[in-house]
Amino acid sequence: MLHLVTHPLVHDCLAELRDARTPPERFRVLANRVSVLLGAEALRDVPMAEGTVETPLGPSPCRRVAADVVIAPVLRAGLGMLPGMLELVPNARVGHLGLQRDERTAVASQYYAKLPPDIQESYVLLIDPMLATGGSAVAALDVLTRAGARHVRLVCIVAAPEGVAAVEKAYPGVPIFTPVVDRELNAHKFIVPGLGDFGDRLFGTV
Repeated sequence: MLHLVTHPLVHDCLAELRDARTPPERFRVLANRVSVLLGAEALRDVPMAEGTVETPLGPSPCRRVAADVVIAPVLRAGLGMLPGMLELVPNARVGHLGLQRDERTAVASQYYAKLPPDIQESYVLLIDPMLATGGSAVAALDVLTRAGARHVRLVCIVAAPEGVAAVEKAYPGVPIFTPVVDRELNAHKFIVPGLGDFGDRLFGTV
């Protein structure tokens, strides 16, 4: 269920996101751009409905998205991907998942969750830029599952093998969309080579 996104523009954005010299204002622009591209890939098979639209020269057959889309960012870093996702699907509903990772144990604990109602048939994009240990992703998937979500895709910008393995073990039916699976986690559970702390770089709190 691992989908490696190979689009050249995704990897061009990723190269600049990784660069330690990229300032926060540019980092935000790139996060927005790569999120649009990743979101489009994750929604490639969203259900469509046939219809008709009136052009200036007459009627034309058309196809429109026929599914309710829910975007669920993991706070706080996931907020950096939300504007791009909403550019892609302006009528999407948005939930928020607050998960705090213990810096010593790397175990994620939930401190906040606010989801739209009736998401059983929705196409849910769980967005979290860094899939490191997988602890936060699995905890977020637990929350979404308890809320009734059945069509969930995890979208991240950089992943580690450990995180991919953790998600595949706990939720083997959940597709993971990412441009890259990096080499490993270091002793502090950061992805190597990664791009540093995404939230700190996004919000300028380095």
